[in-house]
This record gives sequence, C-alpha cells and structure tokens, in this order.
Amino acid sequence: MDIREEFLKFFESKQHARVPSAPLVPDDATLLFNNAGMVPFKSIFTGEVPAPANPRATSCQTCIRAGGKHNDLENVGHTARHHTFFEMLGNFSFGDYFKEEAIAYAWEFITEVIKLDKDKLWVTVHESDDEAEELWKKHIDAKRIMRLGDKDNFWSMGDTGPCGPCSEIFYDQGAEEFNGPEDYMGGEGDRFLEIWNLVFMQYEVKEKGGERLPLAKPSIDTGMGLERVVAIKEGATSNYGSSLFMPIIQRVQELIGKEYIYKSGASYRVIADHIRTTVFLLSQGVNFSNEGRGYVLRRILRRAVRHGYLLGFRKPFMHQLVDTLVAIMSDEYDYLEKKSEAVKEQIELEEARFFKTIESGIALFEKELQNTQDVFSGEVAFKLYDTFGFPLDLTQDMLREKGLKLDSQKFELLMQEQKSRAKAAWKGSGDDAVSGDFKALLEEFGSNEFIGYETTQSVSKVLALLDENFKRVERLERDAKGWVLLDKTPFYAESGGQCGDIGTLQCRANVVDTKKFFDLNMSQIEVTSYIKEGTNVDAIVDISRAEITKHHSATHLLHAVLSDVLGEHISQAGSLVEASRLRFDFSHPKALTKDELQEIENRVNELVARSISAKTEVLPIQEAKKSGAKSQFGEKYGDEVRVVSFGDASIEFCGGVHVDNTANIGSFIITKESGVSAGVRRIEAVCGLAAYSYFKEQRALLHTLEHEVKNLDVLAGVNRLKANVQELKLALKEAQEAVKVEIKTEDINGVSVVVEEFPSGDIKEKIDELKNQNEKLCAMLFQVKGDKVLLAAGVKGCDAKAGDWIKKIAPILGGGGGGRPDFAQAGGKDKSKLPEAKEEALKFIKEVLA
Repeated sequence: MDIREEFLKFFESKQHARVPSAPLVPDDATLLFNNAGMVPFKSIFTGEVPAPANPRATSCQTCIRAGGKHNDLENVGHTARHHTFFEMLGNFSFGDYFKEEAIAYAWEFITEVIKLDKDKLWVTVHESDDEAEELWKKHIDAKRIMRLGDKDNFWSMGDTGPCGPCSEIFYDQGAEEFNGPEDYMGGEGDRFLEIWNLVFMQYEVKEKGGERLPLAKPSIDTGMGLERVVAIKEGATSNYGSSLFMPIIQRVQELIGKEYIYKSGASYRVIADHIRTTVFLLSQGVNFSNEGRGYVLRRILRRAVRHGYLLGFRKPFMHQLVDTLVAIMSDEYDYLEKKSEAVKEQIELEEARFFKTIESGIALFEKELQNTQDVFSGEVAFKLYDTFGFPLDLTQDMLREKGLKLDSQKFELLMQEQKSRAKAAWKGSGDDAVSGDFKALLEEFGSNEFIGYETTQSVSKVLALLDENFKRVERLERDAKGWVLLDKTPFYAESGGQCGDIGTLQCRANVVDTKKFFDLNMSQIEVTSYIKEGTNVDAIVDISRAEITKHHSATHLLHAVLSDVLGEHISQAGSLVEASRLRFDFSHPKALTKDELQEIENRVNELVARSISAKTEVLPIQEAKKSGAKSQFGEKYGDEVRVVSFGDASIEFCGGVHVDNTANIGSFIITKESGVSAGVRRIEAVCGLAAYSYFKEQRALLHTLEHEVKNLDVLAGVNRLKANVQELKLALKEAQEAVKVEIKTEDINGVSVVVEEFPSGDIKEKIDELKNQNEKLCAMLFQVKGDKVLLAAGVKGCDAKAGDWIKKIAPILGGGGGGRPDFAQAGGKDKSKLPEAKEEALKFIKEVLA
C-alpha cells in the first residue's frame, strides 16, 4: 500500500486541494529548514495573507529537524522513530471545518483506508478540551482516551500568534517487544507510538504572556509521520526496519561486509537516515559550506562518515548509497534521479576531504581521553573543529558514548576569538524577516498586474503606499522612503536571480528597487515631491533594464552550453543577473580548464551571432516538463508556467525578462571562474555595454603595457624584459660566486704573482682589486665562457709587461690579444688547453722576474 498516495487521495475526496511538498529551504527568514507540514501555510495561519479560495489543503511535506528548537539529531539511530529527514502527511483547514470533521476524517482514514486495528489505537486530548473528548467518544472507547496537560497537548507557534489544544493518536505496538519502565501510555518508551497530531487552532495570543483570545475562524493543522505509519503497516517495530530504510542498510552491509544486527547497529541507522537528508538537500540546491544551511549539511554528512569509520570504512562510501535512495524515493520526487550524478560527485568530494583528517582527529581525541576524568578539554574540541574538520556535535556525540562532558565555555571562547560564524548557523537564514500590512492589501486589491513583458512604461494608479516599516499610509512627503503598490506595474520584482527594476514615477519619486511580498509586486521609492494613494503616475523603467535582459538571456545560453560542454550532470546552483554582470553557479566536481572556458565562451558567442529569436509560451506545467525545458528547484511554479526558448539552443522555465533576439546580447565575455563550495563552481561574465566597458579597460591596460615595455608588440617587449632579467640574474649569480672564489698568491722575488682560473665575475675588476691589495703584482686570470676562454693580465710595480705576457699565452688557447704594459686581455677558442696555458703563464712570469 502506498500510504502517501492513499492519504492525499483520501483528503482530495474530502474537497482538499493537493499541495506539492514545498522546498526544504522555507520562504521564512526565521527558519533554517521546513520542519513541519504547516510551515508552508504559516502566513495563512498567522493572518499575514488571506485564506485561499479553497480553504482546505492536504500535503506530504518533506521536513528536516537538525538544529534549533526542533532538533532530533542526537536521537537519530538510537531510537526507533527519530530522523533528521522525514515526510509529514497533513490536512489543513483555514477557517473552514473544525474539530468534529478533523477527528472524523482522521478516524476514517486510519481505520477504513489503511485499516489499523482499532483495539490498538489510543487518543489523548488536552485536559481542558471537553469538546474533543466527547467527539472522540463517537469513535473510540472512553477508556482509550487520556487527558494530558499543556506540555503534551497544547500547541503554539511561538510566544505570540495562533495556538490551541491538540489531540494525538497513538498505536500500541505491544508488550512483547516493548516492556521497559517507560512503555506505558503517556511514557517516553516506544510501545505507544504517536502517529498523528491534530492541532485545533482556536486561540490567539497577541503579546507575550498575554491572554488566549478566541479566534473568529478556528483552523485545523494536522501532522502524521509517514515513516511511522509505513513501519506499522509493514509489521516493523522500528521505522528503520521498513522498506524506506532497509534497502539502504542492506547496501551498507554489502559495502562493509558485516551483518547488520539491530541491537548494535546504531551506526547503520545513522548512515541510512543521514544519506536521505544529504541527498535531498543537495538535490534541492543546498551546498556544503561553513555557515548556515550548508554547514548543517556538512555536519550531517560528516557525522555519517564518522559512523562509517566506526564500522570500518576507510575511504568514501556514502556516495555509493545514492542510487539505492533514488530507487526508493524518485517515484515521488523525480528530481532526485535527475540530480543523482552531480549529487554523488559532491558527496564523494566532501567525504574524501573528511577522510583525510578523520584518523588524525580521532587519534587526538583518544589521546586527550587519557587526560580526561569528567570534562573534555574545550581547547582540544576546538582543535578538532578547526584543524580536523570535526563539527562540535560530532565531538559531543563521541563524548556522549563515553559518558563525558565538554568544556563548552572554553570552546565557545575560542570560537569567538576565531570569529567563527558556526554558532549563527542555528539561528535562521540570516535574512531579515518582513512583516507588514500585506494581508489587508491582498484582501482589498488582490495581486496587481505585471505588464513589464510588453512595455517599460505605463500610466498606473497608486493603489496603496507603505512606509519603511511596511505600514500603510495615505501619503508620502518629499525625501520620505517607502513602498508603492501600482494597479499595473512595468517594474519587474526581484526573482529567479534577476534583480528588481529601478526607474521613476515621473516628477514624484525614484524607484530604487522592486520586490514581491505575498504575490504583491511592490516598488521601493524615494519621494522627490510628494505622492498619495489614488494618484495616477507615469511609471518608467530605467534604461538599465535593457542591459539586464542581455545578461539574463546570456545566462540561459551559458546554462545550455555548460551542459553540452561539461555534461548533463550540470545543475544550476544559483544565479545573479544585473545590468553590469551575471553570475552563474553550477554543480561540477573540479575547476574548468582554460580550453573548456574558451570553448564555453566561443559557443555562447556563436549562439549570440546566430541571431536566434526568443520565443515565450505559457504552458500547462506537465506539458512544459515534457518539452524538456530546464527548471530551477525551489522556484514556485503554478499550474501554468512561462517557458522561454531560443530555438533549440535553450529552453527554460522562466518568469524573467529577456532580449527578443540573441543578437541583442552583443557579446559575451567570461571574466572569472572560481569555486563556491565542494562540487560547485561559479562563472562570472559580462555582456552588452558591460562587455564593451570590459574591452575598453583591457585596451587601456594594453596601451599602458606598450608604454611600459616600450614596444608596440607587447609580447616582444615582455620577452626582451624577461631576457634582461635572466641576464641580470646570471650576472648577479656570477658576482655572488666571484666573491666566494679564493685567489692564491705566490711571492716571487718580492712580487705577488697570481695565475688562477676566475669562474665568474668581471676579470678586469678583479685584477684592479688585486692591484689595490698589493704593492707589486703580476696577475693573469682565466675565465671559461661557453666554449671560449677569456684571459687578462695586470702588472704593477715591476719590470714585467702585461702585453708581452698575453701575447705569449693567448696562442696556446687558439687566440690572440694584447694591451698596455700594465693591463692586457685576449680571448681563446680551445678551453681544453687551459691547464697548459696556466702552467706556461706561471713559467713565463717566473723567468721574467728572475
């Protein structure tokens, strides 16, 4: 039985709209991940936006709980029911039906559709909720209904906002397997397994610690753990024994060659859980990094690798589990298969990095254990983190196994000194949360119309104005800043990597940005005179839009070319499109070569030169997918999507603005290629006017170089400089070596005589130096230069003549020369005769001085 599909079909039969699972990265600045089925509907429950036309919804939402308030990480693998990644089935009522229908639907589904044994079902209600108890008595024996307090059966979104009592459904797994001290109804054991929580949102708290006020339209939020129900239906007493996990555990068994035994198999279960989280996050565009969501991802993978190490793995193995997971989950989540090759490469790279240091890190850990009685050194824990890449919770895991604590204060102190941002990774996305009068605007006006595909200017009516704090005002005065809602707007709101438009509301305000808030396209303005609601204004998009379109269309061409040149594993991991540049992040395991970058740049420019016309269609989403159009995970697509194509070169889902023809792009120049994180590369490029500016900068640089090297042929000039540098280096080396040469002198009748080979340096300068050092001197120095020999003679304070000496010796070396009585020099061609020449030179001068 496909529990997931049966659930969604059941609630569709109860007039609920089936809503696809939202991305794991939520549209909520206060959360790292979607951690419950209701998160995508949070703005409806809080009243920020109106309820949809159909006030009933059902979904199977992928969730992650691995940090912050909702953190199951420590329990994963050690209990039968905790996971970092799980699927939550839910049905929701936005001010429509309430307790009676919610309870009836739940009972009907579990007893008639999936046919759980009624005798094994128990229910809890809040201690004050008489209504819920009476409603449950219509379906279940009163003896199987328990009342519990706020801790167990009252739900609130936070200190303020919607809240209410809840009712939980439990399944008794029997005393045969579960007979511990906590295995009683209401205890912490696993015998009585909570499978479904029905939240009755009937109150609202408007200020912290304030009174619970009744809601005018109470709502329903329910959540059922898919993994738990699948395990029950398959007769497994642990979620990990179900078909959602066992194929992964069996694959780990195959790879390590050791049998999985449940009692001692926590490491197998940790790996099976963590590969799910890792693959889903990577497939949805989250990448390994040292902060935010990417750091949570890194922690989870490294935790799994460490458990693999405990099993005996000594090289990357997690990537070999991807295909098994894809086989289990891809029918429901088809993007897993599409991204699988890129995901495997990213995982293997990250694993390899950690395996390089894990052994040394564990050795350091074990060494410090010998010095630890109760509290492990925070300094060593920091070194494990900083030097060996051990996330803090991995070290804490290892200590927990030993029953030891960590000196967290010291660790945190060192982290602060290091200015680490890891701690901030648990506090949310880092974005500013936005709240304002959006619900009222939606209820009054609905979504405004974007007309910017057809025109860049219009006469539009000011429907509403918001101040800087997003509070509605009737008028904004000169120099004020705020936001404007136009009935129809040519300004594109930031989305899909493309920046928001700027421009003017002529004679009234400058538009400095445009963003979307809950389907409201709003422009941020700086008022130049005054502006008020109800006014008609001339809305004019800045001419920079033309340059934005060039960069956006070039990004599509680049995406297509990357897939052709590097392979189908290429997957977009992020983008930025502005008037002056584009940036494109994509999955690829290694840096691109110069040849690859040149080919990519050439092929994009070839597509530009082909003058391919753009084609834009709005298609049903299934038809668009069948066309082969590329889509970006995490973007919100409706039943119909806009598809932008340039011939057969590029087809993508896209709501952005583009050129009419690739020729309008002008030219495409790659300015930089770099790494973003493990397995993710980035290309930066310029087009249109920005490309021309880049060209001018390069031309100016070239002219500067021509001037500096004093040659219009820059390469020739540079080569000449390089040759000069080499000559100078050689001369310097020779001079340095010459200083080290020891010159031996011999006294003959009171005259210092030198006949030596001088390997490097200036012979004449050396002879002058010797003259300065001696009152009477006869010196002859020889120096080999390639195949030739240089020789020079110097005489001071005696009757010998340098010229005669040179004329006597030079012929021996196959050369000739001469000079003055005090100095002479010559060159020879036969260096093999150097020993003979030296011998004759000494003999000659001895005869002269005798």
